[in-house]
Amino acid sequence: MACLIAYFSRKHQNYVNGTIRNRKIGNTAIAACMIHKFTDGELFKIEPIQEYSKDYNECIAQAQADQWRDARPELKRYPENMDCYDTIYLGFPNYWSTMPMSVFTFLEHFDFSGKTIRPFCTHEGSGMGHSEEDIRKLCPKTDVRHGLAITGARVRQAMPEIKKWLEK
Repeated sequence: MACLIAYFSRKHQNYVNGTIRNRKIGNTAIAACMIHKFTDGELFKIEPIQEYSKDYNECIAQAQADQWRDARPELKRYPENMDCYDTIYLGFPNYWSTMPMSVFTFLEHFDFSGKTIRPFCTHEGSGMGHSEEDIRKLCPKTDVRHGLAITGARVRQAMPEIKKWLEK
């Protein structure tokens, strides 16, 4: 069986080590590509139809409003068939202690029963938050493994950490 590396990532302005910096590639996308190198899994980017603002402060306000409304943003597309995957590496930035609401939309679209989800997130100090518990609530018949939290500011140096996590 194959694995899927499904991830939500946002380029443009990001918070890095206490400052706002422009990023051509989002931190979670970088981590997803590293996982791809080790697993040869299929990459799939989770993309909402209505993207968050390029401006960091507007983005976090939008993300928080989505969370308060328990929004389920419509996605641009979905993988055609999940039957061929037994393991899903699920990546996202930590937004307000959990996943972006687009990731909730993705998880609710499929039945992950009998599959394994290995979450990974990028953050600037908040770790996994309660995202693992949220995934377990959304996917109760799924083996949700302990996630990997990667500090976004050092994601480009995270290859050894990612490799060690994948080997567990």
